[in-house]
Amino acid sequence: MKLGPTLDRLVEAFRRLPGIGPRTAQRLTFHLLQHDREAAVALGEALLAAARDIRHCARCNTLTEEAICATCANPRRDAGLLCVVESPADQLTIEQSLAYSGLYFVLLGRLSPLDGIGPRELQLERLLARATEGTVRELILATSFTPEGDATAHYITEMVRARDPQLKITRLARGVPAGAELEYTDVNTIAQAMLDRRAA
Repeated sequence: MKLGPTLDRLVEAFRRLPGIGPRTAQRLTFHLLQHDREAAVALGEALLAAARDIRHCARCNTLTEEAICATCANPRRDAGLLCVVESPADQLTIEQSLAYSGLYFVLLGRLSPLDGIGPRELQLERLLARATEGTVRELILATSFTPEGDATAHYITEMVRARDPQLKITRLARGVPAGAELEYTDVNTIAQAMLDRRAA
């Protein structure tokens, strides 16, 4: 059933979001317009402002309102550590862990030839230049543990080692999540945790 051009456009806009199917998109549309028009206006204004004012950091590619993001501009960050992540959301997750105090390079994706995403789309030449300029002592690859994420990490490792064989390159350890019980953990995770075991 067609709802009319304006409603159809709004439903379609919601459907473009990850994890939102047609029914959820319709529910969101009807909720905002039927019960919370004030929230609908606030959402629209916030989206317009973000689309207008948010850009990518000139140094690391994360989302920011300034030319250089607050993390890159912070002199207390350890410039010798460079963590490579796939997205600003991944960067935020690492920041929230409070376990890292270095700088970042945000790929804005991962290698996926079937989707037309290659080294150029991920700006890997920029990453290579930054990683080998002489400041970085350790390159930390924090890409996802998916076939594409693993391929991206492998490609970056080979690319950087060809330019600077002495640079330390590490990858996030895989393993059993904190608080997880072994019997409920999948066998691949247990196998990787066994391979990545360390001294107690």
